[in-house]
Amino acid sequence: MKKRSITTWIMVAMVVGALGGYFFPSVAIHLKIVSQLFLKLIKTIIAPLLFSTLVVGIAGHADLKQVGRMGWKSLVYFEIVTTLALVIGLFAINITKVGVGIDLSSSVSGEVVTPVKQNWEDIILHIFPENIAKSIADGQILQIVVFSILFAIGLAMVKEKYKTPMLSFSESLSEVMFKFTDVVMYFAPVAVGGAIAYTVAKNGVGVFVNLIGLLGTLYGALIVFILVVFLPIMWIIRLPIKTFLKAVSEPVSIAFATASSESALPRAMEAMQSMGVPRKIVAFVLPTGYSFNLDGTTLYLSLASVFVAQAAGVEMSLGQQILMVITLMLTSKGVAGVPRASLVILSATAASFHLPAEPIFIIMGIDALMDMGRTAVNVMGNCLASVVIAKWEGEFKS
Repeated sequence: MKKRSITTWIMVAMVVGALGGYFFPSVAIHLKIVSQLFLKLIKTIIAPLLFSTLVVGIAGHADLKQVGRMGWKSLVYFEIVTTLALVIGLFAINITKVGVGIDLSSSVSGEVVTPVKQNWEDIILHIFPENIAKSIADGQILQIVVFSILFAIGLAMVKEKYKTPMLSFSESLSEVMFKFTDVVMYFAPVAVGGAIAYTVAKNGVGVFVNLIGLLGTLYGALIVFILVVFLPIMWIIRLPIKTFLKAVSEPVSIAFATASSESALPRAMEAMQSMGVPRKIVAFVLPTGYSFNLDGTTLYLSLASVFVAQAAGVEMSLGQQILMVITLMLTSKGVAGVPRASLVILSATAASFHLPAEPIFIIMGIDALMDMGRTAVNVMGNCLASVVIAKWEGEFKS
């Protein structure tokens, strides 16, 4: 039993949690606290881990020109892959048309809070921190990354006598945080079991019957995306598929069960380093991808937005669909660490296109299950992105 990997125990916990939630709902409904404790512990890891790994990677090992090079290469790759995700999502929902003919009177009751609309200036301003302590408290990953990069650049420019102590401290901190992650991950199977049990106990199985088409469309589209985008990329860069899938199995399964990319970030960073991606590249690409490379979320948003229009009986041209999805992409930056935050983004965009909220209430009934799939693809996509950039930089140690 001790030799079983954490991934195996996570899978076992998911099955046990689902059965427990179905047969003992009165007990399982109180197990959400277990997964919440796990997420709290994970969130304590993120900021010091990102800060220490970026400082060591940039100030200790990489020149500043390489940082700029990794930046534009990452953004080019992210844009290409997320555009393909957008196209596949639109293609899938326009083929299945599962939103057509839905009875809105059967919508799940609930409330979606519409956030304040953001223009492009607000989005850019949101990237930069005004108070790093506040950014850490709010879990703003991209702001932490920007601060860490600027700090590392400043450190690289000072004299050696000032630089060495901070580098030594940062390197020690990063090693401690990785060990901290190992300790926390022993709790992962219990947290996953509690999360699944709560989800099944709260929603039951009856609410999913009339939404099986939407759920099937999403998962089918995600599978197609993996097959026609991820696998060719692995083939092009000559990445051993089995080795990669084995490396990402644990962070992907954690992301799937908790529906939060943030919970899988520390383990994903470790997995990519063990595959041969340099720490400086992992520390830069993975957190940046959490805001700019949400493959699963982009696909879901394109699919869900057209579903809302179909369910509302609104005919949208291809141009209107593309415009709505571009709007969703711009307003969805930074939602990766928050479970089911994309529902809030979807509601805001639907309102701006004068679409009713009732179809979004319908989606809420199965959003927990949909969030699992799209979050797992987000994590897999960012892990693959780190390998692509490492290969592009000629620094992949296979």
